[in-house]
Amino acid sequence: MENFEEIKLDKPYFESRRAELEVAYNQMKADWQELADYFLPRSVRFLVRNVNKTSTKNKKIKDSATLKAVRNFSSGMMSGATNPATNWFRIRIKNYDMKYDWAVKKWCNIVETTIKDVFNASNFYEKLPAAYKQLGVFALSTISLESDTDTIMRAKLLPIGSYRYAKNENGVVDTMCRVYMETAKNLYTKFGKDNVSETVKNCVKNKQYEQLFEVVHFVEPNAEYMPNSVWAKNKKYISVYYEVDGEKDKFLSKSGFEKFPFVVFEAEVNGEDVYPTECCGINALPDAKQLMAMVVDEGKIVKKIGSPQLKGPAELKNKKLTDQPATFTENNQNGDGLQPVYQVPPAVVQPLEALLEAKRQSIYELFFNDLFAMILNTAERGRTATEVNELKEEKMTLLSPILEQVHSGLKIVMEWIFVECMRRKIIPAPPAQIIGGELEIEFVSMLAQAQKAQKISAMERFSTFTINLAQSIDPILVKKLNGAKIIDDYADYVNINPEQVVPTEDVDKMREAAQQKQEQAEQMAALQQGSEIVKNVGGADAFGGELMSRIGL
Repeated sequence: MENFEEIKLDKPYFESRRAELEVAYNQMKADWQELADYFLPRSVRFLVRNVNKTSTKNKKIKDSATLKAVRNFSSGMMSGATNPATNWFRIRIKNYDMKYDWAVKKWCNIVETTIKDVFNASNFYEKLPAAYKQLGVFALSTISLESDTDTIMRAKLLPIGSYRYAKNENGVVDTMCRVYMETAKNLYTKFGKDNVSETVKNCVKNKQYEQLFEVVHFVEPNAEYMPNSVWAKNKKYISVYYEVDGEKDKFLSKSGFEKFPFVVFEAEVNGEDVYPTECCGINALPDAKQLMAMVVDEGKIVKKIGSPQLKGPAELKNKKLTDQPATFTENNQNGDGLQPVYQVPPAVVQPLEALLEAKRQSIYELFFNDLFAMILNTAERGRTATEVNELKEEKMTLLSPILEQVHSGLKIVMEWIFVECMRRKIIPAPPAQIIGGELEIEFVSMLAQAQKAQKISAMERFSTFTINLAQSIDPILVKKLNGAKIIDDYADYVNINPEQVVPTEDVDKMREAAQQKQEQAEQMAALQQGSEIVKNVGGADAFGGELMSRIGL
């Protein structure tokens, strides 16, 4: 940005930036509203003042299939990718072999355990299911990360429509504008008497504690950034709060962060677009619309079958008719009763119901419900990731893009926790031999292993092919297989504890020892065979001496 350092970071500047972010946001607003109408009607907040209003109704949802699909997607991602009851990630040092480095292994274990403890102590796991729902339907979800005295981290899921963001030249979100409502009491408590507006002060004074005020929280790269400064306002990212209707040049607070305090989970983004436009909800929207229309049509047909339009004698026109049991209706002398004007055969409902079920299944599949059910069910039956891959390998390929995006977001959260714990000295300093190294986060969840199962399947096919070929053509071909490397890779892909696998170096030593022992045995056998030959030849040589004694045996 030209003359970036000369910009005055006052309230009018941030209001101008907010207006700029509205452009891209407004292009997506109508699409998000339509998705919300069919999948998550209570998850959006396009009007900031719609707080504590539960009057939003499912006006367009006529069948619960869309709600079930979203729920199952969220549950599948939670159980398969970030299950709190399992070890779904591990910490390593990139490009560093720590098999024999006990100090590094211990430090990595401390980091891993600390991050897990923070996840369990904070409310992060509580926010993830709803975040996965938003990700599946709207292709994005945002969680704010705040420092907490007791639990290190406090997470807050932001409603769709309550924020706008921008990205840097690398396509990474580095600017966030959040607009929300806050009570007078909370503003007064959080920001202090001297920073709130006179209106807020008067509300507190008059004990109108729950009066709501519109607040903007804006975070972006800091034009006043000073790497070695101890002041919060000179951190890498500037953070300002202000009341929309407050004084013109007054901030509630002006501070900063070294790490961006938001994690944005995104699905597929098209080129330079700011917001993603490809996800489960967007793909399933046509089916959802058709399903709801067909359900309405089915209801009309069933109603015509059960309560058809009637015809009958004219004298019954002004008489009160009832369809209640054990009642009497007068009829004319001819005995002509009431009859349907036209009859809809009940058999027409069955093919329509089949069409409805096909639409429901299509929506479930677009939200990967079948894949999650397959993985979880096969896991319960004790099947391995390889068997899961054999059942539906192509489905895992379809899920991989969104799973990678989730992993990218989770890495940001874990890096944020790591920095915060290091700042508080909860995590000890790393060993000297890895200072300057890069922390590597590896995901080993059920879904991550199913992803790796594609590699396992290829590995097994290649090994089987090579062995069969060696048996059929030339046994020496089996030497083309690097058995130790295959075993190490296999154990890594299926998340076997490294301590349960003997290092290749130790196996090589065992192989050398076994080879030496075999060579010694062969030498002893050769000597013994030679002595037997001598004995068989005879006990005396040509000069009459004993042959055995002359050769030293």
